[in-house]
Amino acid sequence: MACFNSFYQAYQHKLKLALIGQSIFGQEVYNKLRKEGHKVVGVFTVPDKNGQADPLALAAEKDGTPVFKFPRWRAKGKPIQEVVAAYKSVGAELNVLPFCTQFIPMDVIDCPKHGSIIYHPSILPRHRGASAINWTLIQGDKKAGFTIFWADDGLDTGPILLQRECDVGQNDTVDDLYNRFLFPEGIKAMVEAVHLIADGKAPRIPQPKEGATYEGIQKKENAEISWDQPAAALHNWIRGHDKVPGAWATIDGQVVTFYGSSLLDASVPAGQELALKGASRPGLVTKNGLVVFGNDGKMVLVRNLQFEDGKMIPASKYFSADETTALELTEEEKKMAEDIRAIWKGILSNVAVIEDSTDFFKSGASSMHVVRMLEEIKQKYSGLQLQNEDVYMATKFADFIQMAVRKFRGEDKEEELVIDYISKNVNDMTVNMPYQCFINGQFINADDGKTYDTINPADGSIIASVSSASLADVDKAVAAAKEAFENGHKNELADLMEEHQEELATIESIDSGAVYTLALKTHVGMSVQTFRYFAGWCDKIQGATIPINQARPNRNLTFTKKEPIGVCAIVIPWNYPLMMLAWKSAACLAAGNTLVLKPAQVTPLTSLKFAELSAKAGFPKGVINILPGSGGLVGQHLSEHPDVRKVGFTGSTPTGKQIMKSAATNLKKVSLELGGKSPLIIFSDCELDRAVKMGMGAVYFNKGENCIAAGRLFVEESIHDEFVRKVVEEIKKMKIGDPLDRSTDHGPQNHKAHLEKLLQYCETGVKEGATLVYGGRQVRRPGFFMEPTVFTDVEDHMYIAQEESFGPVMVISKFKNGDVDGVLRRANTTEYGLASGVFTKDISKALYISEKLEAGTVFINTYNKTDVAAPFGGFKQSGFGKDLGEEALHEYLRTKAITVEY
Repeated sequence: MACFNSFYQAYQHKLKLALIGQSIFGQEVYNKLRKEGHKVVGVFTVPDKNGQADPLALAAEKDGTPVFKFPRWRAKGKPIQEVVAAYKSVGAELNVLPFCTQFIPMDVIDCPKHGSIIYHPSILPRHRGASAINWTLIQGDKKAGFTIFWADDGLDTGPILLQRECDVGQNDTVDDLYNRFLFPEGIKAMVEAVHLIADGKAPRIPQPKEGATYEGIQKKENAEISWDQPAAALHNWIRGHDKVPGAWATIDGQVVTFYGSSLLDASVPAGQELALKGASRPGLVTKNGLVVFGNDGKMVLVRNLQFEDGKMIPASKYFSADETTALELTEEEKKMAEDIRAIWKGILSNVAVIEDSTDFFKSGASSMHVVRMLEEIKQKYSGLQLQNEDVYMATKFADFIQMAVRKFRGEDKEEELVIDYISKNVNDMTVNMPYQCFINGQFINADDGKTYDTINPADGSIIASVSSASLADVDKAVAAAKEAFENGHKNELADLMEEHQEELATIESIDSGAVYTLALKTHVGMSVQTFRYFAGWCDKIQGATIPINQARPNRNLTFTKKEPIGVCAIVIPWNYPLMMLAWKSAACLAAGNTLVLKPAQVTPLTSLKFAELSAKAGFPKGVINILPGSGGLVGQHLSEHPDVRKVGFTGSTPTGKQIMKSAATNLKKVSLELGGKSPLIIFSDCELDRAVKMGMGAVYFNKGENCIAAGRLFVEESIHDEFVRKVVEEIKKMKIGDPLDRSTDHGPQNHKAHLEKLLQYCETGVKEGATLVYGGRQVRRPGFFMEPTVFTDVEDHMYIAQEESFGPVMVISKFKNGDVDGVLRRANTTEYGLASGVFTKDISKALYISEKLEAGTVFINTYNKTDVAAPFGGFKQSGFGKDLGEEALHEYLRTKAITVEY
């Protein structure tokens, strides 16, 4: 097996490629290869279906790439010579088969100089054959993955070029594996494989004989559920056939297909019995779905059922599926129905008339058409919020309209949470902002009734008066979290955050000064990604079995358990209010804890909006509690509180030290992400324009209010002056202004006191002898705006060389040409160690520097590139502990060792 984790490759050569295959996957591979500079000389795909071209064909035709649509390549076992001749005419050097359902003759496979490579969605030699992903789940594999191999005359038997693998979650479906890993990582790997071939570095590793399996295509007739097996095997069979071909059983004389299964580890729920042909025990139709039993007595929960006529229903509604009476539509609703009919007609162009009985999927639509249809409906009727699953539940037009009208009327909505809002018309929308403490599932005033004003940094106006939590409120919130922890809870709300992303981004923008487009993509976008990521960890936390050396005979077993800690206090900063909440809260909740969160006093509003969404998402009372107010009062009391077992803090180093002292009262677990003075080293052999662009991002991203901002740039002497000149030229192009204006590059600093501190910081730099090249002043307009600033000639002893500005101030120092070790010593002469960076084309030099830099994160030829799966945290006085990735979970878990003698 070969695995290339290449984070950097200096790929030089380009190839002429023929792409053979189809699907969106093929389309994405095609687009990426062209973007990388390879020339696609021909695309060979399937003929149009129902008048619609395959996505790969559409992309190629749009680019003017020659497209060939052959229904087959062989006839009576022999290659069709006209087809082969057409293929040879394009002169490809390599065939790339990202996803191909056709049988390609060896005359074509072996024709190019470099042969042919194929993507296969399994870890070969396991699961050869066309239903590899299905069999990965059916057989309960713990690992899934894909192989890119060299095509030969066998069936998925060619030498391996590269492989990737991922863990299989307990309740993963085919769609989950494909969307999370096989699709995105497969595209990257196909491109990497072509690069390796182009540069003559591609291996040919023979497939091992050991472990080889071949399974045939799963078809509907052999997907019937056999009930005499354990619950885990039933679950694997059902999810392995989800959505195609669909595992089925006979109920009341008709074939019913099962979708959306999960293992159910609980007591047997209340429900109505449902006889299942061949099962020794009837199923139970419960409020959550259909519960079925394995021969081991354990349970599987099935969410959806589909009947022979194609109608799909929630399994919980099996006995009431036919009780819904048809709605009588108003004139407005009739117009909406006709508009939707027109949208269906635009997609189903092969259907002459959209009748009430027209079935969306049987008429030729696919999953990509579901997305298009919902987006078109959303554009016309923004108040109608539909999900992909709604289409699968109502595939016939009449059923779809009935479902859509019910949603339009709000009949399917759960009871609304009662909240006293501050509402504002801003950013072409009305944003509704809670302003009270959120304790035990309710928004309430502070115990003593005190409030404080939160200010819009763009103009200095008051946004809202927010409850200021008291010591009594802290005690109530901790007590609620403690009770909720002892009674258990659930974790999932990313979908609801995504649904409200524009409102969250608008609140974030007016409360923190973040540019709206950045708030939407990063502040909110990464928050949603973080909750999705950690939701996937909830059922994967596990301990270990440990061999121990005891006196013989050894009849001892030791194993460990990972357990939640209990009530956690989370204290977050003001620069990324929602994202910092997500980074800590998602891991905390996924580990099974409850939390009391104190947002920064100056930016409480998105945290309170998050509280509202968590309640609407169904979080039990007490699991999440939000206390706006003073850090010295609320944060201090949380740090000292005897029932709080963990504190997670992001903020300044002095405050972090105080939290450690306070946490010693009951020896709380603590994780701290503190200040930084991150060095960025730019060598003369870098791509200068890229270094300028990325260097500016490293300093000015989010107005410089960024914990990993490059606090000091070291630029090699020979390019120093040109680098500074280019930076100043780019700064002059930046638009400073209203953060809600989509064209704004640079918004206001977070609050007035911080702006004043930055201006003082710049004055100190000038007094100490640094050269102020640009900026250093407040912008003449309402609000707390500061000019992007550049200092040069900064010596190591200066205040601005040693202390963090936390603002849009670029601090540049020269270093002598070629003095690698000298600049490393200077870069490490700081008590901080949060992040760092280096720009150079010399990968050996970059790796050497990355080893020597004393920082928790090192960026090479990039900057600010954080990911929810990668651990984040600092060294030295930048703190300890990690946010994000698997390591973040361990910050919110404790390990228990259990030894048994038997």
